[in-house]
Amino acid sequence: MENSDNKYSRRSFLSKGVLGAGALAAAPFAGMGKELESAVKNTKKYSRPSDLEITDLKVGYIRGGSHLFVKIYTNQDIVGHGEGADAVRGTDQLVLGWGRRLKGRNPLNVHRLFYEIRRSGVFGGAQSGMYLAALAAVETALWDLAGKALEVPVYQMLGGKFRDRVRVYMDTALYQSSQPSPQDFAENAQTAVDYGMTAVKFDLDQANDPNRWDRYNWTASQGEVERMYNQIAAAREQVGPDVDLCCDMHGRYDLPSAKQIARKLEPLNLMWLEDPIPAENPEAYKYIQEETTTPLCTGENLYLANDFRELFEIGAIDMIMPDLQKCGGLGEGQRIANLAQLYYIPFAPHMVSSYLGAMACAHVCASVPNFMIMEWQIYFHEDEMFKEIVDFEGSMVDEDGYLPVSEKPGIGVEINEEGMRKYATEGYPFFE
Repeated sequence: MENSDNKYSRRSFLSKGVLGAGALAAAPFAGMGKELESAVKNTKKYSRPSDLEITDLKVGYIRGGSHLFVKIYTNQDIVGHGEGADAVRGTDQLVLGWGRRLKGRNPLNVHRLFYEIRRSGVFGGAQSGMYLAALAAVETALWDLAGKALEVPVYQMLGGKFRDRVRVYMDTALYQSSQPSPQDFAENAQTAVDYGMTAVKFDLDQANDPNRWDRYNWTASQGEVERMYNQIAAAREQVGPDVDLCCDMHGRYDLPSAKQIARKLEPLNLMWLEDPIPAENPEAYKYIQEETTTPLCTGENLYLANDFRELFEIGAIDMIMPDLQKCGGLGEGQRIANLAQLYYIPFAPHMVSSYLGAMACAHVCASVPNFMIMEWQIYFHEDEMFKEIVDFEGSMVDEDGYLPVSEKPGIGVEINEEGMRKYATEGYPFFE
């Protein structure tokens, strides 16, 4: 792995400059002309941060095009890395167009560049969806560049940190498509605890549940409600009262079902019930919340801070979980968290990206007071791809379920282009 400190350190340049000056003085006597010429040629000649300019932007896709990775290059050989997730399929021409627009610009003006790109797309879908998910990858790469240029971690540019590490919960990836039993839930909960986790999340929605009325009706049958309760009850019994359990319903039920399920699960003391209904109707969430003590959480399919405003104003939600690889990036994620703080709402970001996205998200989590917990994926531990596609130092998570925030300049995790190449998506560009 390349030592990225040497790649962009101005201290390295200054020390080499001193050595070069000494060599110049001694050259007539030691016959070192060729060696000096070579040393000068190979020394990085960094200029001031104010002279930093973007020279190119390249993209690469993996996992069927659902994960976008961006590399932004500069005239000082500093490269920024970013990632967008889920809503990014087919966005390569959009992102490459932004890259052409960014050439010659100073990447330290992160907020300005984000604002200009978003404002220019106001009639092109820049309010949500694919536009912002793709822009999140670019914006994150700009933060990474800025941190490396200034030789500070991203959290420092976000105003500093409240914590050195962030607590994570494990999404077990126990998908309901396989019709898991209560015993499967118990075993997967135990696996998460064995990895050191103090919080675990399970999916509850099951399109092929034999008790379901049909695939299009959003009303849960009594059989479905009992199945959900039995699965989570088994997990609770296995890990005891001190491990937090979260449940995700992916917005696939209606209001009466959501109310019933939230009440049914109350004895199991969930950390939250996530997306029992779609997120676009804040008033409906308010109706559910008024009839249950189960905390409600939503936000992975909301985007800019303005999308969260009404949820806060009417008291419709207990905690929010924007996805920073979808909502527009790290700056927008911090704005959402700060807005939530005004209403005393915890910030618990959704995260289904690579370790690059996880660490980028962790910098924001460290920078806000109302951070609660961040999503973590079991596939980081069990799928070698997620170790091969990135470069980083040290271990991923602590043995007690915390992610240490990187102290390296920038994000602290970079794309391993060669490791990622075998997972490239056919038909999509790959850092060409």
